[in-house]
Amino acid sequence: MSGSPREGVALTRNQELVMNALERADGPLGAYALLDELRPQGFKAPLQIYRALDKLLETGLVHRLESLNAFVACARPHCHTSATAAFAICERCNAVQEFSDPAVAERLEHWCHDRRFVPAKTTIEIKGVCADCRA
Repeated sequence: MSGSPREGVALTRNQELVMNALERADGPLGAYALLDELRPQGFKAPLQIYRALDKLLETGLVHRLESLNAFVACARPHCHTSATAAFAICERCNAVQEFSDPAVAERLEHWCHDRRFVPAKTTIEIKGVCADCRA
């Protein structure tokens, strides 16, 4: 799968199961929803989920949506190489669209530079209603 976000990343069994669950999900999932879904595969405690999520976040395969305290699989290969991640979140159907806008990222970089601020990461979350739900 060339260009896949998973390319070159070795995952443990638990990480693979969590990743697959996020990829199958219709929307963002919280840790406890993941735990409920993965109990049949032997998950017994939230700590197992959080450990897997930590590694998936570290490798850039998963994003945490701060406002929802939930997680989504990365939709864009190698987006973790960029310091800015952006998401449009539908408040009706919970659909999440991951996107990037170089002009916005550049503007934020200039703002930080001008103020001598060093960001660790930038996550933009836009909440609203998607085109499908509006139709």
